[in-house]
Amino acid sequence: MKIQISKNALLSVVGTCFIIVSCKTVQPTSQTNSSQKPSENLGFYQFSNEDANASPFVAKKASVYGKNGMIAATHPAASQVGVDILKMGGNAIDAAVATQFALAVVHPAAGNIGGGGFLVYRDKKGKSYTLDYREKAPEKASRDMYLDENKNVKAGQPSWYGHTASGTPGSVDGLEQAHKRFGKLTWQQILQPAIDLAENGVKLTMREARGLNRTKVEFLKYNPTKKYFMKPDTTDWKEGELLIQKDLAKALRRIQEQGRKGFYEGETAQLLLAEMKRGGGIITQKDLDNYKATWREPIVENYKNMKIISMPPPSSGGIALAQLLKYVEPYPLQRWGWHTDSTTQVMIEAERRVFADRATWLGDPDFVKVPQKELLETNYLKKRWEDFQFDQATDSKKVKAGTIAGYESVETTHSSFVDKEGNAVSITTTLNNSYGSKVVVDGAGFLMNDEMDDFSIKPGVPNSYGLIGNEANAIVPNKRMLSSMTPTIVEENGKLKMVLGTPGGSTIITSVFQVFLNVAEHGMTMQQAVDALRFHHQWLPDRTTFEEGGFTEQTLKRMREKGYKIDSQKNTIGRMDCILVLPDGTYEGGADVRADDTAVGY
Repeated sequence: MKIQISKNALLSVVGTCFIIVSCKTVQPTSQTNSSQKPSENLGFYQFSNEDANASPFVAKKASVYGKNGMIAATHPAASQVGVDILKMGGNAIDAAVATQFALAVVHPAAGNIGGGGFLVYRDKKGKSYTLDYREKAPEKASRDMYLDENKNVKAGQPSWYGHTASGTPGSVDGLEQAHKRFGKLTWQQILQPAIDLAENGVKLTMREARGLNRTKVEFLKYNPTKKYFMKPDTTDWKEGELLIQKDLAKALRRIQEQGRKGFYEGETAQLLLAEMKRGGGIITQKDLDNYKATWREPIVENYKNMKIISMPPPSSGGIALAQLLKYVEPYPLQRWGWHTDSTTQVMIEAERRVFADRATWLGDPDFVKVPQKELLETNYLKKRWEDFQFDQATDSKKVKAGTIAGYESVETTHSSFVDKEGNAVSITTTLNNSYGSKVVVDGAGFLMNDEMDDFSIKPGVPNSYGLIGNEANAIVPNKRMLSSMTPTIVEENGKLKMVLGTPGGSTIITSVFQVFLNVAEHGMTMQQAVDALRFHHQWLPDRTTFEEGGFTEQTLKRMREKGYKIDSQKNTIGRMDCILVLPDGTYEGGADVRADDTAVGY
């Protein structure tokens, strides 16, 4: 027996505990239910008596609402900083910049001044901007710097760990540029909360304590004479204990007093360069002097009557998300239902083709010709889709990047912001792997990134996230490495609708894709959309992983019968921090229950 119940009716009976079932495969059509506007979509959840205990959520978390502003960020203290800035009269950019500096203190695994990131901004009038402050390869970097004499990748993973793993940091320059162009409060006001947190200390959450304890051996290996992130008695950290970072506070105060000069010049720069010399790193003063964040044209594409605004290269996220949505738009995902075999199949097949294109065509547009327009053309995508069949899985070994005429062949953190005027910011920043290169700058107390691994250190060899790279992403001095970060803002009928983003390496793209569809097609609230279990496919390796419980046995059976390699994993996928604008203008924050992520509104 199988029935459909509208979400509102279901809520009145069982609250937010939904039971999900696979629906019968429906052959694809190019028509969707055009009589129902997305803004009026109540959504439907398919369910049956197949599994009385099944739930689509990793856990259930209450939504957070606000009329005057909303922050969704990785750490509760950082989210509170953002809201406090809004209450002082700051705008979304002020809140975003203050929160990023706070994250450098309270979330050392990914928050940073030694890394970089991307920012998408939509102002209250609907004009959009994107800022690229991705790290750059130092001038002394070279194409084969991580290969031995036999052209094999060197032992010890030098692009992951240690001083040679770091690109020139971009965070401080980028955040200063964003504030100078759009901020309202003073730079001194923006920096003070982070300085206070570093000087006075922040109480460790259970996850932060566990992360520091887990990384203790690596901290000692790459910082043998330092005691940063260590307790004086060398015992393990416990939840609630105070992490005080006096040297980081001094570094932040220099930035407060001198702006970018307080990081790229003077004492902090000298400390950074001394650290590079101590460990054989290659960043020089010339690299620091020459670093400049870059304003770029956003990727803007439509999905039905929604406008998707996302990050262009060297982020692969915007192009990839736009391609994914164009592939699945013709299909009746709402009618098929969430995580049914038909819905899941078209999503996996789209992901397979998109990640193949990513591996070949995408890189830093300042160094390679990225065929951005061609990759998003309807005829190109139709050609890529011709070998898709509903009765069997496509073999990734047979999927290559598309042919384009005229061309030669995680640890990250995300935050979303909206202020009372409707200005919105989506910002994703990263050190790459958790705690970056594990190198702490002596005397300045901040971690350096390991972003050099995001280059293709050898064509065809996967990076730490299993992503295959090629010539477009080869190492070149001063080049920005390709990224999966996908900070995104969505409009509906010309009005702000969603602010989306997540950390997660290669899973960033697919997580943003799924959360968007959870709201746009499956009628979920933002918190439900964030909490819903997720899956991931990235072309190679040719397998789909999903969070435990994400599919019914019936759906898994059908998928496997068609040849899909699909397996559960105990690790979670992504950590979304998102905002949804409700019809009455109220902001709903959706902060991921998978970690310490927290939404705060007022």
